[in-house]
Amino acid sequence: MITARRIDVRGGARLLLAGVSFHIAPGDRIGLVGRNGAGKTTLLKTLAGQLAPAEGSLTTTGSVGYLAQDPAAADPHGTVTARILSARGLDRAAQALRTAERAMAAAGSDAEQRRAMAAYTRADDAFQARGGYAAEAEAARVAAGLGLPEHMMDAPVGHLSGGQRRRVELARILFSRHDTLLLDEPTNHLDADSVGWLQGYLGSWSGGLVLISHDVGLLADTVNRVFVVDPGRAALDVHNTGWHTYLDQRAADERRRARERANAERKAASLRSQAEKMRSHVATATAAKNMTRRADRMLAATEPVRRDERVARIRLPEPAPCGRTPLGAVSLVKAYGGRGVLGGVDLAVDRGSRLVVLGLNGAGKTTLLRILAGAELPDSGRVVHGHGARLGYFAQEHDTLDGGMTVRENLAAAAPGLTDGEVRGVLGSFLFRGDDADKPAAVLSGGEKTRLALAGLVHSGANVLLLDEPTNNLDPASRDEVLGAVGTYPGAIVMVTHDEGAIDALRPDRVLLLPDGTEDLWGPDHRELVTLA
Repeated sequence: MITARRIDVRGGARLLLAGVSFHIAPGDRIGLVGRNGAGKTTLLKTLAGQLAPAEGSLTTTGSVGYLAQDPAAADPHGTVTARILSARGLDRAAQALRTAERAMAAAGSDAEQRRAMAAYTRADDAFQARGGYAAEAEAARVAAGLGLPEHMMDAPVGHLSGGQRRRVELARILFSRHDTLLLDEPTNHLDADSVGWLQGYLGSWSGGLVLISHDVGLLADTVNRVFVVDPGRAALDVHNTGWHTYLDQRAADERRRARERANAERKAASLRSQAEKMRSHVATATAAKNMTRRADRMLAATEPVRRDERVARIRLPEPAPCGRTPLGAVSLVKAYGGRGVLGGVDLAVDRGSRLVVLGLNGAGKTTLLRILAGAELPDSGRVVHGHGARLGYFAQEHDTLDGGMTVRENLAAAAPGLTDGEVRGVLGSFLFRGDDADKPAAVLSGGEKTRLALAGLVHSGANVLLLDEPTNNLDPASRDEVLGAVGTYPGAIVMVTHDEGAIDALRPDRVLLLPDGTEDLWGPDHRELVTLA
């Protein structure tokens, strides 16, 4: 398991956590919560051994499996099955067994047959030692639970969509049988059925678990302890309770603090009023000073009522004038490795229209937006830009950000017309202040990357926004800001989302259903497809 003794955690020059200690034991299912940028992802990377604590000691017993928000790229030529099996070294054992089987089939002489049989026996023993066919069946069950169908198991990982690749990485971590699991936003890109399956799996998990998620349902059904990152105090508040009990305790604590503070302020005000009256008389001046000090001590002994934490004031660009149909597509076709993804999609995006793209994972939703944005070329067909078209693209995997550039440099590149002072002003409104502007984009959390990518749209003048899962990784307050901005944006929007709240904010007038490419007027019957898509 994992034991932290008075560790400091830093994000660049910024102190995120100071002198925190805790222990993660078998059976602990910990929800790690806090605002975007508070340090949750950095702490999880530290527990995973990817970062070292700035101070203190971290002791790990047993194996640790870590699912990052942006998982490292797997071999694009390897199959889904091989990638999942690699968590236990079974991919190599299975490959050796298949090779031995082919050698047996090709053997001619008796001597070759004996050598091939001996090699097969050794390969089979190694394969069975790692779990054998039962482990392969287990991997298939985990994959199916996360929405990876059987026909996809032999597909190369490089042919999958971003959402499917993330499911593969999650399946690999769950299949690994590590002693402790560290999962950063595991429900991103999962449909409702897969989220339900994951809740059941993690709810019965007997090892250690640390979970970062903004999915309240997953936290409620899974965690039995809650760790809260408080950036204002660089502290980690530990609550040894389930999610609902933690929420009740937090609300009760807030009410208690408010009462105690109100009483202290009332008594302090009374003392200071009395001291003010006594101050002008020589005989009572010393007593007045003592009363003022007593009032100060009284206030210092009680916690002030916590102010609402800062929220990014997210806004979207003022759209430049354009023609009636700024964006269209004619017969878009795209395939990967011989597998068709888009099969002749036609599309017309009118000025100010609201289009939602729905389809199962792998149906081509992200591919369509990438082609419309010019980030990828179709195999055939064409994208048509109308008069005055200016596109703004928000990528699901934050592909529009350069991880090697700083936060400030990324925004300056996206909005080259801004002065350095204006760049810093925009960053400040998106909660990047002080040294945050000089952090490399690669070290940002998923929520911070989302804010930075949205900041890049502000001065773009885009009149058509292509938004691919814009609410992923956001805390509730930031999500509300994004949805408010989407709801008031007067330009055209083409959106891919699993978030029903995003649909409510978008108020779509049309829907495009993939892979068929069928376009229809939006209706209530389409809403139930959103979480399944």
